[in-house]
Amino acid sequence: MRELRIRVLAGVFVVAGVLSWAGARLWNSLGTLPSVPLAAPIVLAAIAAVLLATALSLRSRLKAQRERRPDAKGVDPLMAARAVVFGQSSALVAALVAGMYGGTGVFLLESLDIPARRDQAIYAGFSVVAGIAVIAAAIFLERVCKLPEDDNNNSPGAASAA
Repeated sequence: MRELRIRVLAGVFVVAGVLSWAGARLWNSLGTLPSVPLAAPIVLAAIAAVLLATALSLRSRLKAQRERRPDAKGVDPLMAARAVVFGQSSALVAALVAGMYGGTGVFLLESLDIPARRDQAIYAGFSVVAGIAVIAAAIFLERVCKLPEDDNNNSPGAASAA
C-alpha cells in the first residue's frame, strides 16, 4: 500500500479550488450561486474526529503490544489496513471537497457586504479548515499503522531463500 502524497493532495485541492472558483463565477453570472451547506464543516469535522480516535486507539494498542503488557489487546492487521484505506480515501475526498469550498469561498470574498454571502463564506472557510483536519488525521493514522522497515529484505543473502 502506498503512502499518501502531500503533493497529490495539494494538487487535488488546488485544481478543485480553481475549477470551483471559475464555476462559481459562471454560475453567479447565470443566476444565483448554490449555497454552502452548514452541515459541510460539521460532517468533515466528524470524519476527522473518527480518524483521530481510530489512530489514537490503534497507537495505544500497538504500544501495549510492543511493551508486552499482559492485558494488551492485539491489533488485527486486516482491520489496521482497512483503517488506513479509509483514512487515505477520506483524505482524498477531503482535499477535493476542501478545494471546492475554498474556491467558492474565495469567490464569495468579493461580496462580504451581503449578509447571506458572508455567512456562506464563513461556512466555506470552516469547511476548508475541517477538510485540512481530515487530511491531518488521515496522515497521522497512516503513520501509526506504518510497519517498521524490514532490514532482512535489504541484505544480500535474503533473495537466496527462494
